[in-house]
Amino acid sequence: MHRDWLDNPVTAEGPATARGISDFVEGFVAYETKAVNVLEAAKQDPGNLLANAYTGALHLFLESPEAPALARPWLDKAAAAPGTAREQATLAAITAWADGDIQRAIRVGQEALAKWPTDLALAKFTQYHQFNAGDSPGMLATARMVEDANRDRAHFHGMLAFGLEQCHLLDEAEAAALRAVEIQRKEPWAHHALAHVHLTQGRIAEGRAFLSDMAATWEDLNSFMLSHNWWHMALFMISQGDMDAAMETYDKRCWGLDKTYSQDQVGAVALLARLEMAGADPGGRWEELAGWLAVREGDFVNAFLSLQYLYGLARAGREEAARMLAGFEAKAQEAGPEQEVWAEVALPCARGLVAHAEARWAAAAKDLGLALPRMWETGGSHAQRDLFEQLWIDALVKAGKWPAAQQALERRRAYEPNSVPGNRALSMVYGALGLEKEAAAAALRANV
Repeated sequence: MHRDWLDNPVTAEGPATARGISDFVEGFVAYETKAVNVLEAAKQDPGNLLANAYTGALHLFLESPEAPALARPWLDKAAAAPGTAREQATLAAITAWADGDIQRAIRVGQEALAKWPTDLALAKFTQYHQFNAGDSPGMLATARMVEDANRDRAHFHGMLAFGLEQCHLLDEAEAAALRAVEIQRKEPWAHHALAHVHLTQGRIAEGRAFLSDMAATWEDLNSFMLSHNWWHMALFMISQGDMDAAMETYDKRCWGLDKTYSQDQVGAVALLARLEMAGADPGGRWEELAGWLAVREGDFVNAFLSLQYLYGLARAGREEAARMLAGFEAKAQEAGPEQEVWAEVALPCARGLVAHAEARWAAAAKDLGLALPRMWETGGSHAQRDLFEQLWIDALVKAGKWPAAQQALERRRAYEPNSVPGNRALSMVYGALGLEKEAAAAALRANV
């Protein structure tokens, strides 16, 4: 029997199919472009379960309304094919995903991992769903399930590090990420997890230096991983007030690798918004970006993604934004397991985002403030969701809500004391409050 990159047995008639399956496993776990090689394997071997199941997953990763229909023919072929119990479990988890039953996908994945803990691809699928559901402890639990069987694998430690970081266990997350890099320097998910730690602890210069050192290893990565690690680099640049470098990173490293892909699109929205709030001139970038977002007006696959599509469209003044906001209203009325999140978190956030884009600052501050305490329920990471808090603070400042803005900005300064944009905002706020000594101190920090 053939074996995949993780040494798991694979049902395959010939080496070409086995190689395509192995390329998917390695590419998926390592965020490399070779993952798409499984598509050709499935075309050449339509009777292979894993090749077709993984190809179905590739389509689901489009994260678009049409993705399940695109995945279904491949999953149907997989269902008609013979396979081992592990392969059947993989198909069951991916099929549950296509059916929209994410909790079943997670449950099937974890049950399978209890039997086959070396299947890091299945662990990665499971963590992906838990991440989108805002279940950070679940992500950590999935990593812990497979820890004993994968202690020598760098990619496992990267998965563990991110689960720990999302649970606010920052020291443990740093240790896991460094262990990953010790085993294998090229482990971009570990680089990403450590960048989260650096950002959360305000270790901005250290974080930028670390990513700069690791960037040479980001070869053959898919557009998401490559653009996202550069996205984190840009956050460090913004914090240091290096706006020219941050804007150049947006233009050359973060936006343009795959303008059709969901994650690349929301990364661009989130970075351009941060740049603008920090004082950069977006020029015509909102209009250019919105041209790619227009097809998303009816896309409500994932609340976290949809909110950022909406903001990009609204910030560009596109008519699709009004229709998409109406779609949020309708989504909030739909019965289903996620109805509460859409109604009580996503909808007020959506209203706040549109208000911010339209410079209705008081309304933006009110609606974003309502949503913020529960934004984790929409998915995304701490660093990604921080966009919504920054927009809220920006609205507070521009609405002249000085005491609330002072409180929010000083809370942020506790972990990012030398942020240039943050201290500039604080200097203005303290000036408006008549606290000249505090305003001068903040201005001095902003110039460091």
